[in-house]
Amino acid sequence: MSAGCRQSSQGEVPGPQIVEATIDQSEGGAVSTAPVQSSRPSLQKREENEQESESLPDGIPAALISGKAWISCDLDYRSGGDGVELDDLGRQSLLEALADCRRDGVVRLRYRGKIARDFAVLIERITQASNALGIKKRVLDIDSAGGTVEDAIRAGDFIAESHWTIWVREDSICHSACVFVLSGGDARMIAGKVGIHRLIRMSSTATTRIELNAELRAVYQQVKDYLERNGAAVVLADQMMTVPNRSLRLLTNEELRIYGLDGINPAQDDLDRLRLMRKCGEDFVRRRDQFTRLFDQRCKVSDRDIDAFNACGLELRKEFGFPDSSCPAESPMSEFDALGDASVPAVSGEPVMPSGQGGRGESVALFQ
Repeated sequence: MSAGCRQSSQGEVPGPQIVEATIDQSEGGAVSTAPVQSSRPSLQKREENEQESESLPDGIPAALISGKAWISCDLDYRSGGDGVELDDLGRQSLLEALADCRRDGVVRLRYRGKIARDFAVLIERITQASNALGIKKRVLDIDSAGGTVEDAIRAGDFIAESHWTIWVREDSICHSACVFVLSGGDARMIAGKVGIHRLIRMSSTATTRIELNAELRAVYQQVKDYLERNGAAVVLADQMMTVPNRSLRLLTNEELRIYGLDGINPAQDDLDRLRLMRKCGEDFVRRRDQFTRLFDQRCKVSDRDIDAFNACGLELRKEFGFPDSSCPAESPMSEFDALGDASVPAVSGEPVMPSGQGGRGESVALFQ
């Protein structure tokens, strides 16, 4: 059932924020339809299955129908917009759409619509095409009310294995099944609304509540396994169970931090710490950690947008010697160094908050 709600609460209220959700399954939601499975194909296997074929998987149209997508080689969405609209999922068409992004090695995929099978294919094809062109910095700029759980998990696992940063801009939402996509990112920047509710089991053969609950328990176990391997708190699945699918619980900034949905992905951070220690040295990692903490305290103020987050972070990193001369590509926000000064957002005239005020916990928008 849909969670296509774009309302916001009036002021801060204690406890969970529950709002009514528009019941329109075609727009989004958290719908489970596939047979319950306990295993998933590896990234390598999925790539091998499609590597030699230009044809799309069975049932996937050549044009994107579940939403709209745009390709941009620019991270400044305010002045540069969303980019060139993309609707053809063919590999050659994607290579052509990404060709201009080779120069700086940065691509932003703006997607607005339902999480469905063609969205998962889009993510996989964009990743494969950008790898072929040497584009290593990737942003998924998403606006979605949800969709199919299984497709969200497929896309999220692929994202987790192929180094994406995910934005939820101030004019966007990430509800229901979209949360699973969000949890897969290496880093998450959130200025819009993130919401959860109970998933619904479609195409079920159950005739009693006992049978239906047995199916739901199996699906929720898959959800918990997915959240655990991608660094998000498994308690999030339990919280989803408490919200009727006709309603929506908007997550607070603190909940986003606690559930591991905002900032650096904890699971990826563990891997990066070991890699960066070997490649860039202990001092680099120490400065990176300090930047991370202060970015959260000074920059991630609740009434700012993604553009303001970026501008604040670019100023802050100078205090810690970034970009680092010996490890520039690994430095925080190095994607802006590749794009040059023209794509650096202007620093807001708002005063920078002193350390210790505000913030969402230890999180930062970094490309790893």
